[in-house]
Amino acid sequence: MNHVAVVDLGYGDAGKGTVVDWLCETRPVHTVVRFNGGAQAAHNVVLRDGRHHTFAQFGAGTFRPGVRTHLARHVVVDPLALAAEADHLASVGVPDALDRLTVDGEALLATPYHRAANRARELARGADRHGSCGLGVGETVAYGLAHPDEAPRVADCRTPAVLRRRLAALRDRLTAELGPLDAPPVEDCLPAFSGFAERVAIVDRAYLAGVLRAGTCVFEGAQGVLLDEWHGFHPYTTWSTTTFANAEALLAEAGQPGGAERLGVLRIATTRHGPGPLVTEDPTLPLADPRNPTNPWQGRFRFGHFDAVAHRYALAVAGGVDGLALTHLDLADRGLRICRRYDIADRLEPGPPGDLDRQAALTARLLAARPIYDDPPPVDWAAAVQEALSAPVVLTSHSPTAEGKAARRAPSNAFCTGRAPS
Repeated sequence: MNHVAVVDLGYGDAGKGTVVDWLCETRPVHTVVRFNGGAQAAHNVVLRDGRHHTFAQFGAGTFRPGVRTHLARHVVVDPLALAAEADHLASVGVPDALDRLTVDGEALLATPYHRAANRARELARGADRHGSCGLGVGETVAYGLAHPDEAPRVADCRTPAVLRRRLAALRDRLTAELGPLDAPPVEDCLPAFSGFAERVAIVDRAYLAGVLRAGTCVFEGAQGVLLDEWHGFHPYTTWSTTTFANAEALLAEAGQPGGAERLGVLRIATTRHGPGPLVTEDPTLPLADPRNPTNPWQGRFRFGHFDAVAHRYALAVAGGVDGLALTHLDLADRGLRICRRYDIADRLEPGPPGDLDRQAALTARLLAARPIYDDPPPVDWAAAVQEALSAPVVLTSHSPTAEGKAARRAPSNAFCTGRAPS
């Protein structure tokens, strides 16, 4: 069976959810495995009959009957947000989403204290805000790194005494650092977390190996490679590995190294939410996205021309792909062009993971860079992107529904025989 890993090669919001939904509609998928990020993900899926859901923690194949979701240990799990998401799914005709969910007990637990601390820190930055969804995902990861043996985890929800102690320690540490937090008392949090443990199947890391043997799995990434915690443009990044690395580590642990085809997702416009580099930004473009509105935490949703320089960098960081999914082709008549080079460089080179000073210096260069456009708008976008990125476009999308997508002929298998040059 051919497992598939889906990753965004931009700044997020390229259409991973609708691509995952198409994969689950066109092939017998057993489980969608989420392998990074948390409740800040926003993967929109629209059905032919108009039903819509923004998938955050559930896999974007959940509209398809029988398709399961597994939250791997790299996901930051927010039970309160998960319950709200399950309620909305039930309202649009999916009452059994929680019955089709499994969660790795090692996953970090996002709490109201993480969320309150995240918002306090972001507000304190004033005009230097990094951009945040305000849901505490990064705060949860940071606390887990600082206190690996004491950070609340999903499995703790089954042991109230342990969870009570860890929540109290978390609250006290964050309060001592930041002052009073806008969050409820520990005792008020416990019933919700205990209820989560009673309702959802919590499993260990060995569980995934059986899932991978049971049927085809789609590994659904969150955010985008250009926001990667180590290779993104610091400090405007996420506290998450957004490449294929986590998915490949999970496959290797399960005895299936290299066991997934790599599918990279891109819009024909390069977009990002909030501050940070967007070299091809063009406020005159006649574009809008009603599902990505300006909000107090992320800021403005910005549009630019297709940035082949940045996307080549993302391909290099990710180690190449087996195919590309190109979305939003219904906007091809809006004057969008392809930027193949900047005034500072034709190619951005990835550095070693962990060198954030290097990434910050790269960010400073990009904030001063200007795009160079040599060509008129493409007539055949798929062919032009293929040529610009040296990677095959295997799926095109002209609308948010599965019916608006078309597979393109590939050399072999579902996508192609080898990785595209990075």
